[in-house]
Amino acid sequence: MRNTNNLRITGITPLIPPEELIREIPLSDRGSETVYESREIIEDIILGKDRRLLAVVGPCSIHDTAAALDYARKLKILREQVLDRIYVIMRVYFEKPRSVLGWRGLIIDPYLDGSYRIEEGLRIARRLLLDLANMGMPAGSEMLDPIVPQYVSDLISWAAIGARTTESQTHRNLASGLSMPVGFKNATDGSLASAVNAMESARAGHNFIGINPQGQTCVLTTLGNEASHIILRGGRPGPNYYEETVEEAEEMIRELGIHPAVMVDCSHMNSGKKHIRQERVMRALLEQRRRNRQSIIGFMLESNLVAGNQPIPEDLSRLNYGVSVTDECIGWKETEELLMEAYDAMG
Repeated sequence: MRNTNNLRITGITPLIPPEELIREIPLSDRGSETVYESREIIEDIILGKDRRLLAVVGPCSIHDTAAALDYARKLKILREQVLDRIYVIMRVYFEKPRSVLGWRGLIIDPYLDGSYRIEEGLRIARRLLLDLANMGMPAGSEMLDPIVPQYVSDLISWAAIGARTTESQTHRNLASGLSMPVGFKNATDGSLASAVNAMESARAGHNFIGINPQGQTCVLTTLGNEASHIILRGGRPGPNYYEETVEEAEEMIRELGIHPAVMVDCSHMNSGKKHIRQERVMRALLEQRRRNRQSIIGFMLESNLVAGNQPIPEDLSRLNYGVSVTDECIGWKETEELLMEAYDAMG
């Protein structure tokens, strides 16, 4: 009989079960309070019960946990200064979707060298999330691989589904079972329909194939997730943070009987991936909010210790500390200035 299975698979390596990794790096009492409280507040902001702006601020991607912790310490001080008007959580992205090829993030390739030591990546990611939760810093992250949440989602306060995966039934199923609020980005072509449809789909319960905490393949049955919102991130035609697009999103969401909640991503195609343009996006959304556009519930800023970005060199010792290895980020000084400007605008 001819072999017809796994013809292009060159290796199968067993992975640590989620419950074993969680036992090894357990959620602490302090960490659980951070996650639980922040999820409640974020949901209230999405539903219009809390009038503060939600700010998801941090590196485009995490590649150096020491730099990430340095950044988090700074952000925590700033967070406390603006807390009565802006609820800041740290952007902590471990997985990177790719249009073609490229570094796929700390979980998949933690050493940036193509060794793909995924189990070590999961361990590093979980430790970082626990450190953040223990210091009282809520974390937000994109959910890309549908298996990864079983390893880290107990430490995450807010999740995003990306522009490339918002149309995916797999990710809509996943969102329906996540324990935290979820934002859906508009499609890469700029259209809003896929994100609005994803919100409606994720509100319903689903049945799908996944893994349980023991790592066994099983059927997961979900309740549905009503704590969702749209994220405007621009698209191929250009930016979409303008008031006309916000109004369009409001109307589409209201037609579903859902409270309209719109977040604006100041990066990606809204800024043309140029970090210096993020401030103009921020000022535009603040002006809309100032004129009582209450559907705007928050914003995303790609920010790091040092402005700009850098390629990953063959000699990793040449990496510049605190500089993004993916999209351009604003630096820390600009981050402080923009958040304080937003705080004043919300007064």
